[in-house]
Amino acid sequence: MALENGMDVKTLSTTIGHVSSATTIDIYSHITDTMQRQAAAKIDRQIGGTEAEIPRAEERARADTLPPDFKPYKPKCRKSGTGCVTMINDHLYEGRYTPTNAYGNRESHNIYAKTREECEEKLAAMITQVKADIKAEKERLKV
Repeated sequence: MALENGMDVKTLSTTIGHVSSATTIDIYSHITDTMQRQAAAKIDRQIGGTEAEIPRAEERARADTLPPDFKPYKPKCRKSGTGCVTMINDHLYEGRYTPTNAYGNRESHNIYAKTREECEEKLAAMITQVKADIKAEKERLKV
């Protein structure tokens, strides 16, 4: 719109923050009907010697003044200690559980399944087993 209303490209380029005015021209300069009519009138004035009136850009009200109905996606949060399930592709899910072991270090345990439900079941079984293993290791270290 700035170009259509007579702003020169170099000023617009600087205002937008482009390093080169070529970038501004490539991205933002497209010819509108008003610009074509203005160019034709200027040619008529210069070459034809007529007093052709130079048309002005038409003021238009914005049609998109209402904000879009935006609702952000908020995924379900899992409770701490229940692991997570991630969809790797259409037919592969990964279940991951990362507890702190008996030595105070975090260790990752992964399982894979073809469906989310199967992955949830395998993950629950794995968590139970890993918790039992960590508890047994802690008991062994106390002795």
